[in-house]
Amino acid sequence: MSPKDIKEFATPDLQGRKLIEMAMKELHLSARAYYKILKISRTISDLAGCEQIQSEHIAEAIQYRSLDRQWYG
Repeated sequence: MSPKDIKEFATPDLQGRKLIEMAMKELHLSARAYYKILKISRTISDLAGCEQIQSEHIAEAIQYRSLDRQWYG
């Protein structure tokens, strides 16, 4: 999924945007991590049957990213 596709298909709701912005600042995440979180959130949203990415999908993706950093970073 390219950044253009992410912008079109992986747009979070307002609370989700605020959450990911906060996570970027607090966890010192890169732009690459930002896009990975959005991609994972899109997958979680699809599995939940939701059209738009919601804040709980973002939160779950951030948790997976935190686990990834803990084990491999």
